[in-house]
Amino acid sequence: MSCRIAPKFVKEILNEIEFSILYLNEEVVLLANKYLEEGIIGEKYRSDCQHIAIATIFNIDVLVSWNFKHIVNLNKIKQFNSINLREGYKELEIRSPKELIYE
Repeated sequence: MSCRIAPKFVKEILNEIEFSILYLNEEVVLLANKYLEEGIIGEKYRSDCQHIAIATIFNIDVLVSWNFKHIVNLNKIKQFNSINLREGYKELEIRSPKELIYE
């Protein structure tokens, strides 16, 4: 996986991880739309909602992101998870890479 703007140590870690590609489907789009309708973040950042919806729908253990404005933000995490629970999904763990890197 290529990540041009990530720090070197992050690129090295990413090269050691096995990835699966997950795609948008109708269920993901519907959940992302609910996040938008609730005004958690604006339409301009629809892709952020889609990332969270994909992780939720595909039952990902932890979503890791450097996006502290819209994703790794305690207030936003609570709002996303409130909708997830209301819609019958589990809460999603959202963390920064620094929280998951151990020496």
